[in-house]
Amino acid sequence: MSRVKLLDREFELSIPEETLLKAVDKVAEKMNKDLEGKNPLMVCVLNGSFMFASDLMKRLTIPCEISFVKLSSYSGTGSTGKVKELIGLNEDISGRTIVLLEDIVDTGLTIINTVEQVKQMGPADVKVATMLFKPDACKRDVKLDYVGMDIPNDFIVGYGLDYDGYGRNLKDIYTVVE
Repeated sequence: MSRVKLLDREFELSIPEETLLKAVDKVAEKMNKDLEGKNPLMVCVLNGSFMFASDLMKRLTIPCEISFVKLSSYSGTGSTGKVKELIGLNEDISGRTIVLLEDIVDTGLTIINTVEQVKQMGPADVKVATMLFKPDACKRDVKLDYVGMDIPNDFIVGYGLDYDGYGRNLKDIYTVVE
């Protein structure tokens, strides 16, 4: 599909699945080298990173585990910039190498807060892997260990990313048509 309509917005194809999977291959190859012998715990940040995490895990050849977390906001529907709370990481991660799997890093605020919360749990190391990075939107100094691809600061859907809950199931990434 070259265009999709989700709710009241039109989106056009911007990154096909083939390109996304090549980026995942690149991340997996680097992780397989860097994390050899470290028995990392991959922590999939839901909801958006489920597709990236699934594709990545199929390509990892190192011994590793996976867990899933969600972030909850202290506010209602609007973004307040307040710290979000990590829900669901019940494993003992003390002394472990943790790799946070994100779908996208844009402003950097969410991943910085997530890293800080995980560090308080005593891991040996915390690394960040993101499928997509928007360098033009980033407002903080963020250390990203693995980046699938840099993208422009556009609103996108697909491959786990949504528009009001819709579009996560699309295998390709689409950019909003203004």
